Amino acid sequence: MDIIDSLRASLVPPHRAGFPFIAAGLVVLVLGLILAGWLAWIGLIVTLLCLFFFRDPERVPPPRPDAVVAPADGRVVLVDLAIPPAELGLALTPMPRIAIFLSVLDVHVNRIPMAGIVTRIAYRHGSFVNAAAKESEQNERNAIAIRLESGAEIAVVQIAGLIARRILCDIHEGDRVVTGARFGIIRFGSRTDLYLPPGTVPLVAVGQRMVGGETVLANLAPPAPDSVAI
Repeated sequence: MDIIDSLRASLVPPHRAGFPFIAAGLVVLVLGLILAGWLAWIGLIVTLLCLFFFRDPERVPPPRPDAVVAPADGRVVLVDLAIPPAELGLALTPMPRIAIFLSVLDVHVNRIPMAGIVTRIAYRHGSFVNAAAKESEQNERNAIAIRLESGAEIAVVQIAGLIARRILCDIHEGDRVVTGARFGIIRFGSRTDLYLPPGTVPLVAVGQRMVGGETVLANLAPPAPDSVAI
């Protein structure tokens, strides 16, 4: 049953970021069928690998307004307190941080952890070391601040890795986003960090596997009934 479930999870439409790579593999496949059999095999393998890597499955977030969901698939490598990236302009107060490492086998589509409004997006160039290592804090990254309906702020950071060299972000400052919605992708191995409001208690531990858009990382109090909507 596990094998069947894995196959079903893999047979899903690809993210649009993978279209150029899939198209290139198909071109090589067609040329190989015309010119040489070995070239066709290369094209087939490249196409299948790209279809697997760029798979973009549907996810169903829990129907709870207080739930913060995982922004990415992968394994939790850090649960600590850290100051969010300075380029976001948030308070220099340590916030609970959950870091998720995405191997080349994981789904690489990023998802919104909780509904709110995007207040800041800041891209910073940097190095490209192993995203699971501590030194990856100096890697190239894209940081996003989201103001929740309660008025609290969270931050999501897409971090490039040793192999990943391209971070894609499909949202903009001022966008209203919903829990579990897709907002970008990091190509070929990476890390995604989530910063929660001070005082939040994470519900996950190092080593746990995450399902982006579905696994609950923390619970935050919903806005008061008489609060002003943003």
